[in-house]
Amino acid sequence: MSKYECTVCGYIYDPAVGDPDSGIEPGTPFSDIPDDWVCPECGVGKEDFEEVA
Repeated sequence: MSKYECTVCGYIYDPAVGDPDSGIEPGTPFSDIPDDWVCPECGVGKEDFEEVA
């Protein structure tokens, strides 16, 4: 599964870790995160994330 980086603050969403503080379980692909999820560091939406090669 690919990691995704916030283009605003540089936060990396790692599917292996998830975002437990926001209720996103480890192993959750970025595509399966709810559309209303926001970056835990700066608060921008999923549209401001890019896949990390």
